[in-house]
Amino acid sequence: MTTAMRLSWKDVRDQIHEAILTGRYMPGDRLPRDADIAEDLNCARSTVQRAMQDLSDSGLVERRRKGGTRVRPDPVTRATLDIPVTRREVEQKGSRYGYQMIRREIKTAPSRVLGVFELAEPQKMLQVEALHLSDGRPYILEDRWICLRTVPEILDVDLAHQSANEWLVLNKPYSRCDLRFYAESADDQTADLLGCGTESALLVIERTTWVEEAPITTVKAITAPGYQLLTRS
Repeated sequence: MTTAMRLSWKDVRDQIHEAILTGRYMPGDRLPRDADIAEDLNCARSTVQRAMQDLSDSGLVERRRKGGTRVRPDPVTRATLDIPVTRREVEQKGSRYGYQMIRREIKTAPSRVLGVFELAEPQKMLQVEALHLSDGRPYILEDRWICLRTVPEILDVDLAHQSANEWLVLNKPYSRCDLRFYAESADDQTADLLGCGTESALLVIERTTWVEEAPITTVKAITAPGYQLLTRS
């Protein structure tokens, strides 16, 4: 079935979700290929990939690289976490957003970044370090690597005035997102930038995104003391 209007990824997600709930796709069933769904619904393949990723994050389907997508035989309920635009996050709290770019440099990615991206061969990427502010106070310090083979257009963005976080969320849809949460003690440099004491326990959020098998970005976001994270289920 085709539609006259272009569907958003949420529209596609809801249609697939309904098909699962009504039994059109049963537990264990393999779903059509993303490309076939995109053709059937008259939407972009990236739209279907984003919808499928949300269903996967919600625990309704399981996706395997080169193995397709299946309805989970034992669906689970999970909290979902969208990648936020930090500016909106700050403004929604009624605070004034600020942004400072600390460093922007093209360099060979270290082995840690290549490992996260699941890459074997060294390549040059864009590293961006930036500080997000809330009412003039440090909010989030981020150290980001962007794959230039996947996102060459980032080089034309004025990252001194628009954060890579906001540009990527708005302009580079992803089909897969890996998240890690942990705490680490602030070193001297981090403590100075975040205005906290050395050895303060800080929440760290690491995010890595891909479109199909192509890496987009990986970021280590270190949050200031008192930062709170909300998920929905």
